[in-house]
Amino acid sequence: MKMDFSLNLAQEQKLIMTQQMQLSVKLLQMSSYDLQEYIENEFQENPILEMDYENKKEYETQDKINYKELVKYLEFDNYGSQSYKNYDEHEEVSPFNFIANEKSLKEYLYEQVSELNESNYIKTLCEYTIESLDSKGYLSLPSEYIAKELKIDIDVFEKVLKIIQNFEPDGIGARSLKECLKIQMRKKHMLDDNMCKIIDNHLEDLSENRYQNIAKSLNITVKEAQICGDSIKTLEPKPSSGFFTGEEVKYVSPDAYIRKVDGKYIIEMNENLIPRLSINSLYKNILNDEKDKVATEFVKDKINSAIFLIKSIEQRKSTVYRVIEKIIELQYDYFEFGKEYLKPMTLREIAESLNMHESTISRAIKDKYIYTNKGTIKIKDLFITGVYSLNQGEDISVFNIKREIKRLIEEEDKKKPISDQIICEKLSENGMNISRRTVAKYREELQIKSSNKRKRF
Repeated sequence: MKMDFSLNLAQEQKLIMTQQMQLSVKLLQMSSYDLQEYIENEFQENPILEMDYENKKEYETQDKINYKELVKYLEFDNYGSQSYKNYDEHEEVSPFNFIANEKSLKEYLYEQVSELNESNYIKTLCEYTIESLDSKGYLSLPSEYIAKELKIDIDVFEKVLKIIQNFEPDGIGARSLKECLKIQMRKKHMLDDNMCKIIDNHLEDLSENRYQNIAKSLNITVKEAQICGDSIKTLEPKPSSGFFTGEEVKYVSPDAYIRKVDGKYIIEMNENLIPRLSINSLYKNILNDEKDKVATEFVKDKINSAIFLIKSIEQRKSTVYRVIEKIIELQYDYFEFGKEYLKPMTLREIAESLNMHESTISRAIKDKYIYTNKGTIKIKDLFITGVYSLNQGEDISVFNIKREIKRLIEEEDKKKPISDQIICEKLSENGMNISRRTVAKYREELQIKSSNKRKRF
């Protein structure tokens, strides 16, 4: 086999992203919370950067750094045209600052223990048992195990458990779903033989609305089985539901406010999300010191990073602003009249109108929120697909199709629920041409059961 070496020249095109380009892309897709963290880290690493959250109005009176003067010392000159504006925004006080601490389930149960007319010994056993409850409010450990651990008789523990099961919320301290449901029915004085048998043997039939099976097994009418089933379905399978679990709820801060002024929608970017960045003027003198070359190069490098960070943040804000502005233009009816007027809108449509790439639009709306007269909404939720309507000559949003499916089901004869095929045919009559499989998909997304499970007797 012959082996040799040779040199060949080949010409090819490649797109190479510089570190600065990668940073711009990274900052654009960050949520406001992630951006805050990133800026905090940069502030720790770059002594040139100055950061201010509160004293924003002082920028009007203090000496400002001449960025154009600074950049002439650097090896690049493409930042001179960048403008840095000062904003005078009135700080809004969040109502969440006045929310009291939420009460956990265990705290609620401890309060009920303190009100018991029992000995301290029994109260201590109750508190220990409360600590053994899981996140759903169930006692998942075997009674024998806890009694052995406490070195008490099983009868004593059963007495303690019975006390806890009489506490609120109903169903607390149950050892299984069946026991949880029975406790709740007993407190409502509705636990009879039929209810017990349904809970013990027919929960799966109940979940599938197979009332014929239940009626046949209990020797009762289908209607009677359905009445029992309706009562059981009102119960809470998770007693801890609604109580504070210990996990902090993160409240969303909008990236922009959409306000209607004189008949027009105005975009007001939320300037309080991130600190105002500037460059420490003390380092300006080092640039003029020609003796210490190392210090000068260090400062140049840090100023380079700082100015590019400030520029990237401004560019991020500008891109998000332009995207929101275009969304308001395309979804004007939504902001005026509500969700039912939401039109189909895609990333490509926005990208083409703004002369940007789809990936840029996708990054610009990722984890971004806006405050509107409809509440705080995720920008991404405004991008929905549609189905072309022959009757109307335009696309109909999936939201409106789902709303029509929901309306048809709400108006159906509950004794003879309409099938997905009939829904499909009725939608086609209104110009909504979708398949039966798509109807089933949308119905499931609406958490509506199939026709055989919706039937009432």
